[in-house]
Amino acid sequence: MAFGVFIHRADSIYEDTPAEQYQFPTQYLSRATQFVGDWIVYYEPRKVPNSHGYFAVAKVRDIVPDRNSSGMFLALIEPGSYLEFVTPVPFQGDEGITETGLLNEVGRISGRAQAAVRPLSARDFSKIVSRGMSEHDILPRTEDAVAGFNEQQAPFLGEEQERVRIDILTSRIVRDRAFRSVVLRAYGERCAVTGLKLINGGGRAEVAAAHIRPVERNGPDMVNNGVALSGTVHWMFDRGLITFSDDLDILISRHVNDRDGVESLINKTRRMIGPLAGRDRPHPAFLGWHRENIFKT
Repeated sequence: MAFGVFIHRADSIYEDTPAEQYQFPTQYLSRATQFVGDWIVYYEPRKVPNSHGYFAVAKVRDIVPDRNSSGMFLALIEPGSYLEFVTPVPFQGDEGITETGLLNEVGRISGRAQAAVRPLSARDFSKIVSRGMSEHDILPRTEDAVAGFNEQQAPFLGEEQERVRIDILTSRIVRDRAFRSVVLRAYGERCAVTGLKLINGGGRAEVAAAHIRPVERNGPDMVNNGVALSGTVHWMFDRGLITFSDDLDILISRHVNDRDGVESLINKTRRMIGPLAGRDRPHPAFLGWHRENIFKT
């Protein structure tokens, strides 16, 4: 297997859509081609303010020339493979540099750290993914574990363990839990429509992480395709009775039979509450898809 790293930043000048494609120049073509059919980790440079470090994982489906830009290529991402880490992994921690393959013969960071596309060892891939998914209740419990995995297993270092780790990345159980954690954190565990932040007796937030474009309709597991909604609001959103404008105004369908009741649920601003960070804001492409395909005008 050939794992890799793609450097990406939110303000990138390249035509990147992490869940769909990654643009790069010819100089990286031979290297990127090695990753076709395998997995890469996305990394945001340390010099970016509030850098997320290693923040997501995805599978490369193919490499094709970019017809809109001479000398550029696109790494096409396998639909449904992109997954944001619950816990972004820093470039360097208490145990030293995370990506050990960047160290030179004398143990210093080499010039390879500047390469936007670079190989990643199986050991470092396993370490980054393990740390990125390390949060309570993300990996399966014993009763719903993915085949070949249980929570008592040793670190994923060998070939068989790498296969199991990839099984984990493709598990719907794991992906749903990770998506919920990322979205709820982005919205402060508060419903974006009602503004309510309800916590049950077990300390768990009573709010769901809704996909704006559903997974079964090729919606990715990324925070920009998610919104935190309470139960009733989630039901209305999935059935097209409410939606959001690109400016995050809350829109109500004409098909609602109890408009006064729905109006009473909406917070006073009449706009989506959250997310806490601008970079986590729902992407207009997903909001537009929901309005065109789900919302009942």
